[in-house]
Amino acid sequence: MIYEELSERERLVLEAVVETYVETAEPAGSRTIAKRSRLGVSAATIRNTMSDLEDKGYLFHPHTSAGRVPTDSGYRAYVDTLTRASGRAGGVPSEAGTIRDELASQRPAIEGILRCAASVLGVLTQELGVAAKPSLSDALLERLELIPAAGDRVLLVLTLRGGSVKTIFVDVRSTIASEVVAKVALILNERLAGLPLREVRATMAERLRDAASERGTEELLNIFVQEAEDLFQSSDDGDVMLGSARVLAEQPEFASNEQMRSLLTLTERRDVLAAALTRRADAGLTITIGSEHRDPNLNAFTLVTASYRSGPLSGVIGVIGPTRMPYEKIIALVDHTSRLIGDVLQ
Repeated sequence: MIYEELSERERLVLEAVVETYVETAEPAGSRTIAKRSRLGVSAATIRNTMSDLEDKGYLFHPHTSAGRVPTDSGYRAYVDTLTRASGRAGGVPSEAGTIRDELASQRPAIEGILRCAASVLGVLTQELGVAAKPSLSDALLERLELIPAAGDRVLLVLTLRGGSVKTIFVDVRSTIASEVVAKVALILNERLAGLPLREVRATMAERLRDAASERGTEELLNIFVQEAEDLFQSSDDGDVMLGSARVLAEQPEFASNEQMRSLLTLTERRDVLAAALTRRADAGLTITIGSEHRDPNLNAFTLVTASYRSGPLSGVIGVIGPTRMPYEKIIALVDHTSRLIGDVLQ
Protein backbone atom coordinates (compact mmCIF):
# COMPACT_ATOMS: atom_id res chain seq x y z
CA MET A 1 0.00 0.00 0.00
CA ILE A 2 1.25 3.51 -0.80
CA TYR A 3 -0.05 6.91 0.13
CA GLU A 4 -0.70 7.94 -3.46
CA GLU A 5 -3.97 5.99 -3.14
CA LEU A 6 -5.17 8.43 -0.48
CA SER A 7 -6.50 11.95 -0.66
CA GLU A 8 -4.95 14.61 1.53
CA ARG A 9 -7.87 14.38 3.96
CA GLU A 10 -7.61 10.58 4.13
CA ARG A 11 -3.89 10.84 4.77
CA LEU A 12 -4.33 13.31 7.63
CA VAL A 13 -7.15 11.30 9.19
CA LEU A 14 -5.11 8.09 8.99
CA GLU A 15 -2.17 9.82 10.67
CA ALA A 16 -4.45 11.06 13.43
CA VAL A 17 -5.94 7.60 13.97
CA VAL A 18 -2.49 5.96 14.16
CA GLU A 19 -1.12 8.56 16.57
CA THR A 20 -4.24 8.47 18.76
CA TYR A 21 -4.25 4.69 18.96
CA VAL A 22 -0.51 4.57 19.70
CA GLU A 23 -0.97 7.06 22.52
CA THR A 24 -4.13 5.64 24.10
CA ALA A 25 -4.24 1.95 23.06
CA GLU A 26 -7.99 2.56 22.50
CA PRO A 27 -9.81 2.53 19.14
CA ALA A 28 -10.07 6.07 17.80
CA GLY A 29 -13.53 7.57 17.27
CA SER A 30 -14.50 10.33 14.86
CA ARG A 31 -15.11 12.89 17.62
CA THR A 32 -11.66 12.32 19.07
CA ILE A 33 -10.07 12.64 15.64
CA ALA A 34 -12.06 15.81 14.89
CA LYS A 35 -10.58 17.42 18.00
CA ARG A 36 -7.09 16.06 17.46
CA SER A 37 -6.55 16.56 13.74
CA ARG A 38 -7.80 20.17 13.47
CA LEU A 39 -8.95 19.51 9.94
CA GLY A 40 -11.73 22.02 10.26
CA VAL A 41 -14.40 19.50 9.28
CA SER A 42 -17.19 17.89 11.25
CA ALA A 43 -17.04 14.59 13.09
CA ALA A 44 -19.54 13.24 10.54
CA THR A 45 -17.17 14.05 7.68
CA ILE A 46 -14.30 12.38 9.51
CA ARG A 47 -16.52 9.37 10.20
CA ASN A 48 -17.15 9.04 6.47
CA THR A 49 -13.42 9.39 5.74
CA MET A 50 -12.62 6.71 8.30
CA SER A 51 -15.17 4.47 6.64
CA ASP A 52 -13.45 5.02 3.29
CA LEU A 53 -10.08 4.16 4.89
CA GLU A 54 -11.60 0.98 6.26
CA ASP A 55 -12.86 0.04 2.80
CA LYS A 56 -9.35 0.55 1.43
CA GLY A 57 -7.84 -1.71 4.10
CA TYR A 58 -6.06 0.89 6.22
CA LEU A 59 -8.34 0.71 9.28
CA PHE A 60 -10.53 -1.92 10.88
CA HIS A 61 -13.51 -1.68 13.17
CA PRO A 62 -13.41 -3.80 16.36
CA HIS A 63 -16.86 -5.23 17.07
CA THR A 64 -16.88 -4.01 20.65
CA SER A 65 -16.06 -0.40 19.84
CA ALA A 66 -17.34 2.47 17.76
CA GLY A 67 -13.75 3.54 17.05
CA ARG A 68 -11.25 2.22 14.54
CA VAL A 69 -7.76 0.74 14.74
CA PRO A 70 -4.97 0.82 12.12
CA THR A 71 -4.29 -2.35 10.12
CA ASP A 72 -0.77 -3.43 9.18
CA SER A 73 -1.31 -1.61 5.87
CA GLY A 74 -2.36 1.50 7.77
CA TYR A 75 0.81 1.43 9.83
CA ARG A 76 2.86 0.80 6.69
CA ALA A 77 1.38 3.82 4.91
CA TYR A 78 2.01 5.94 8.01
CA VAL A 79 5.64 4.75 8.34
CA ASP A 80 6.37 5.23 4.64
CA THR A 81 5.24 8.84 4.89
CA LEU A 82 7.43 9.39 7.97
CA THR A 83 10.56 8.07 6.29
CA ARG A 84 9.87 9.87 2.99
CA ALA A 85 9.22 13.18 4.70
CA SER A 86 12.39 12.98 6.82
CA GLY A 87 14.66 11.64 4.09
CA ARG A 88 15.64 8.81 6.40
CA ALA A 89 14.74 8.79 10.08
CA GLY A 90 14.68 12.43 11.10
CA GLY A 91 17.06 14.44 13.26
CA VAL A 92 19.08 13.52 16.30
CA PRO A 93 16.74 12.25 19.06
CA SER A 94 16.75 14.03 22.42
CA GLU A 95 17.93 10.81 24.08
CA ALA A 96 21.09 10.66 21.93
CA GLY A 97 23.31 11.85 24.79
CA THR A 98 22.08 9.09 27.08
CA ILE A 99 22.79 6.42 24.46
CA ARG A 100 26.23 7.83 23.67
CA ASP A 101 27.25 7.97 27.35
CA GLU A 102 26.08 4.40 28.00
CA LEU A 103 27.92 2.99 24.99
CA ALA A 104 31.07 4.95 25.76
CA SER A 105 31.13 3.44 29.27
CA GLN A 106 31.55 -0.06 27.85
CA ARG A 107 34.84 -1.78 27.19
CA PRO A 108 35.71 -1.66 23.48
CA ALA A 109 34.35 -5.14 22.81
CA ILE A 110 31.47 -5.85 20.45
CA GLU A 111 29.51 -8.07 22.84
CA GLY A 112 29.41 -5.53 25.67
CA ILE A 113 28.53 -2.63 23.40
CA LEU A 114 25.68 -4.52 21.72
CA ARG A 115 24.29 -5.83 25.00
CA CYS A 116 24.31 -2.28 26.38
CA ALA A 117 22.71 -0.85 23.21
CA ALA A 118 19.86 -3.40 23.29
CA SER A 119 19.22 -2.67 26.96
CA VAL A 120 19.26 1.12 26.57
CA LEU A 121 17.01 1.02 23.51
CA GLY A 122 14.54 -1.16 25.39
CA VAL A 123 14.37 1.29 28.29
CA LEU A 124 14.07 4.39 26.10
CA THR A 125 11.44 2.94 23.75
CA GLN A 126 9.58 0.68 26.22
CA GLU A 127 9.94 -2.11 23.66
CA LEU A 128 12.23 -5.15 23.56
CA GLY A 129 15.74 -4.18 22.49
CA VAL A 130 17.43 -6.67 20.13
CA ALA A 131 20.94 -6.90 18.72
CA ALA A 132 22.64 -9.37 16.40
CA LYS A 133 26.37 -9.89 16.63
CA PRO A 134 28.19 -9.56 13.33
CA SER A 135 29.31 -12.55 11.34
CA LEU A 136 32.87 -13.19 12.43
CA SER A 137 33.94 -14.85 9.18
CA ASP A 138 35.22 -11.46 8.01
CA ALA A 139 36.69 -10.51 11.41
CA LEU A 140 40.43 -9.93 11.41
CA LEU A 141 42.56 -12.10 13.67
CA GLU A 142 44.57 -9.69 15.80
CA ARG A 143 46.52 -12.31 17.76
CA LEU A 144 46.20 -15.77 19.23
CA GLU A 145 47.46 -17.40 22.37
CA LEU A 146 48.05 -21.06 23.18
CA ILE A 147 47.88 -22.06 26.83
CA PRO A 148 48.73 -25.60 27.99
CA ALA A 149 45.75 -27.04 29.85
CA ALA A 150 45.30 -30.15 31.96
CA GLY A 151 46.37 -33.41 30.31
CA ASP A 152 46.07 -33.66 26.55
CA ARG A 153 44.45 -30.27 25.84
CA VAL A 154 45.64 -26.82 24.79
CA LEU A 155 43.49 -23.69 25.14
CA LEU A 156 43.37 -21.57 21.98
CA VAL A 157 42.46 -17.90 22.62
CA LEU A 158 41.62 -15.81 19.54
CA THR A 159 41.53 -12.03 19.87
CA LEU A 160 39.73 -10.41 16.95
CA ARG A 161 39.94 -6.83 15.73
CA GLY A 162 37.31 -4.86 17.63
CA GLY A 163 37.78 -6.69 20.92
CA SER A 164 35.92 -9.97 20.44
CA VAL A 165 37.57 -12.98 22.08
CA LYS A 166 36.95 -16.65 21.24
CA THR A 167 38.30 -19.57 23.26
CA ILE A 168 38.53 -23.15 21.98
CA PHE A 169 40.04 -26.26 23.55
CA VAL A 170 42.35 -28.16 21.19
CA ASP A 171 42.71 -31.89 21.84
CA VAL A 172 46.21 -33.33 21.41
CA ARG A 173 47.39 -36.94 21.58
CA SER A 174 49.85 -36.40 24.43
CA THR A 175 51.15 -33.70 26.73
CA ILE A 176 53.12 -31.09 24.77
CA ALA A 177 55.92 -29.16 26.45
CA SER A 178 55.11 -25.52 27.23
CA GLU A 179 58.11 -24.28 25.22
CA VAL A 180 56.79 -26.12 22.14
CA VAL A 181 53.34 -24.62 22.67
CA ALA A 182 54.92 -21.15 22.86
CA LYS A 183 56.92 -21.81 19.67
CA VAL A 184 53.76 -22.90 17.77
CA ALA A 185 51.91 -19.80 19.00
CA LEU A 186 54.74 -17.62 17.64
CA ILE A 187 54.60 -19.36 14.25
CA LEU A 188 50.83 -19.05 14.03
CA ASN A 189 50.87 -15.36 14.93
CA GLU A 190 53.60 -14.62 12.38
CA ARG A 191 51.65 -16.29 9.57
CA LEU A 192 48.00 -15.66 10.45
CA ALA A 193 47.69 -12.37 12.35
CA GLY A 194 45.87 -9.70 10.37
CA LEU A 195 43.91 -12.17 8.22
CA PRO A 196 40.12 -12.61 8.20
CA LEU A 197 38.97 -15.87 9.80
CA ARG A 198 37.52 -16.90 6.44
CA GLU A 199 40.99 -16.68 4.87
CA VAL A 200 42.65 -18.39 7.83
CA ARG A 201 40.39 -21.41 7.34
CA ALA A 202 40.92 -21.51 3.59
CA THR A 203 44.70 -21.08 3.50
CA MET A 204 45.98 -22.65 6.74
CA ALA A 205 47.69 -25.61 5.03
CA GLU A 206 49.44 -23.39 2.49
CA ARG A 207 50.63 -20.90 5.11
CA LEU A 208 52.03 -23.62 7.38
CA ARG A 209 53.51 -25.77 4.63
CA ASP A 210 57.17 -25.21 5.58
CA ALA A 211 56.62 -24.53 9.30
CA ALA A 212 56.72 -28.15 10.49
CA SER A 213 60.51 -28.18 10.15
CA GLU A 214 60.67 -26.54 13.57
CA ARG A 215 61.71 -29.30 15.99
CA GLY A 216 58.89 -30.67 18.13
CA THR A 217 56.17 -28.52 16.57
CA GLU A 218 54.95 -31.03 13.97
CA GLU A 219 52.16 -32.64 15.95
CA LEU A 220 50.49 -29.41 17.09
CA LEU A 221 50.90 -27.66 13.73
CA ASN A 222 49.38 -30.66 11.93
CA ILE A 223 46.36 -30.44 14.22
CA PHE A 224 45.84 -26.82 13.16
CA VAL A 225 46.14 -27.74 9.50
CA GLN A 226 43.70 -30.66 9.79
CA GLU A 227 41.18 -28.88 12.03
CA ALA A 228 41.37 -25.30 10.76
CA GLU A 229 37.74 -25.36 9.59
CA ASP A 230 36.51 -26.17 13.09
CA LEU A 231 39.03 -24.19 15.13
CA PHE A 232 38.55 -20.93 13.21
CA GLN A 233 34.86 -21.21 12.42
CA SER A 234 32.51 -18.35 13.40
CA SER A 235 30.19 -20.56 15.44
CA ASP A 236 28.48 -17.65 17.16
CA ASP A 237 27.44 -15.92 13.94
CA GLY A 238 23.97 -14.50 14.28
CA ASP A 239 23.89 -14.65 18.09
CA VAL A 240 21.02 -12.52 19.38
CA MET A 241 21.11 -10.39 22.51
CA LEU A 242 17.90 -9.10 24.10
CA GLY A 243 17.08 -6.30 26.49
CA SER A 244 14.53 -6.80 29.25
CA ALA A 245 11.12 -8.13 28.18
CA ARG A 246 9.50 -6.78 31.34
CA VAL A 247 8.57 -3.36 29.91
CA LEU A 248 7.05 -5.03 26.87
CA ALA A 249 5.02 -7.42 29.03
CA GLU A 250 3.35 -4.45 30.71
CA GLN A 251 1.86 -3.17 27.46
CA PRO A 252 -1.89 -3.77 26.96
CA GLU A 253 -1.30 -6.00 23.92
CA PHE A 254 0.07 -8.67 26.25
CA ALA A 255 -2.73 -8.61 28.83
CA SER A 256 -4.18 -11.95 27.70
CA ASN A 257 -2.56 -15.30 28.38
CA GLU A 258 -2.39 -16.11 24.66
CA GLN A 259 -0.60 -12.88 23.80
CA MET A 260 1.78 -13.30 26.72
CA ARG A 261 2.63 -16.79 25.49
CA SER A 262 3.48 -15.37 22.08
CA LEU A 263 5.87 -12.92 23.76
CA LEU A 264 7.51 -15.64 25.87
CA THR A 265 7.86 -17.86 22.80
CA LEU A 266 9.55 -15.01 20.98
CA THR A 267 12.13 -14.49 23.74
CA GLU A 268 12.83 -18.22 23.96
CA ARG A 269 13.06 -18.85 20.21
CA ARG A 270 16.29 -16.99 19.54
CA ASP A 271 16.53 -18.83 16.21
CA VAL A 272 13.41 -17.04 14.95
CA LEU A 273 14.85 -13.64 15.79
CA ALA A 274 18.30 -14.62 14.54
CA ALA A 275 16.88 -15.57 11.14
CA ALA A 276 14.95 -12.30 10.89
CA LEU A 277 17.92 -10.19 11.96
CA THR A 278 20.52 -11.97 9.82
CA ARG A 279 18.62 -10.99 6.66
CA ARG A 280 19.04 -7.33 7.66
CA ALA A 281 22.81 -7.26 8.27
CA ASP A 282 23.51 -4.84 5.40
CA ALA A 283 20.00 -3.52 4.79
CA GLY A 284 20.25 -0.13 6.54
CA LEU A 285 17.08 1.05 8.26
CA THR A 286 14.32 -1.59 8.02
CA ILE A 287 10.78 -1.68 9.43
CA THR A 288 8.74 -4.88 9.13
CA ILE A 289 5.16 -4.70 10.37
CA GLY A 290 2.94 -7.60 11.43
CA SER A 291 1.97 -9.80 8.51
CA GLU A 292 4.91 -8.53 6.44
CA HIS A 293 7.18 -10.95 8.34
CA ARG A 294 8.15 -14.17 6.58
CA ASP A 295 7.80 -16.11 9.84
CA PRO A 296 4.22 -16.28 11.22
CA ASN A 297 5.67 -16.35 14.76
CA LEU A 298 6.38 -12.64 14.28
CA ASN A 299 3.02 -11.61 12.84
CA ALA A 300 1.90 -9.88 16.05
CA PHE A 301 5.03 -7.72 16.15
CA THR A 302 6.83 -4.87 14.44
CA LEU A 303 10.60 -5.12 14.09
CA VAL A 304 12.53 -1.87 13.60
CA THR A 305 16.24 -2.34 12.92
CA ALA A 306 19.25 -0.57 11.47
CA SER A 307 22.53 -2.15 10.43
CA TYR A 308 25.84 -1.00 11.89
CA ARG A 309 29.31 -1.46 10.48
CA SER A 310 32.80 -1.53 11.92
CA GLY A 311 35.47 -2.20 9.33
CA PRO A 312 34.63 -5.52 7.66
CA LEU A 313 32.03 -6.44 10.30
CA SER A 314 28.33 -5.63 10.09
CA GLY A 315 25.39 -6.47 12.34
CA VAL A 316 21.97 -5.27 13.42
CA ILE A 317 20.51 -3.26 16.31
CA GLY A 318 16.84 -2.47 16.92
CA VAL A 319 13.66 -3.11 18.84
CA ILE A 320 10.68 -5.43 18.53
CA GLY A 321 7.26 -4.73 19.95
CA PRO A 322 3.54 -4.74 19.15
CA THR A 323 2.49 -3.09 15.91
CA ARG A 324 1.11 -0.25 18.06
CA MET A 325 4.31 1.65 18.72
CA PRO A 326 5.51 5.30 18.49
CA TYR A 327 7.16 4.82 15.12
CA GLU A 328 8.65 8.28 14.67
CA LYS A 329 10.49 8.18 18.01
CA ILE A 330 11.62 4.56 17.65
CA ILE A 331 12.87 4.92 14.08
CA ALA A 332 14.98 7.94 15.08
CA LEU A 333 16.41 6.19 18.16
CA VAL A 334 17.27 2.96 16.34
CA ASP A 335 18.83 4.72 13.38
CA HIS A 336 20.93 6.99 15.58
CA THR A 337 22.04 4.12 17.83
CA SER A 338 23.30 2.13 14.85
CA ARG A 339 25.53 5.03 13.86
CA LEU A 340 26.79 5.47 17.42
CA ILE A 341 27.69 1.76 17.59
CA GLY A 342 29.77 2.10 14.44
CA ASP A 343 31.54 5.16 15.89
CA VAL A 344 32.24 3.49 19.24
CA LEU A 345 33.58 0.31 17.64
CA GLN A 346 35.85 2.31 15.35
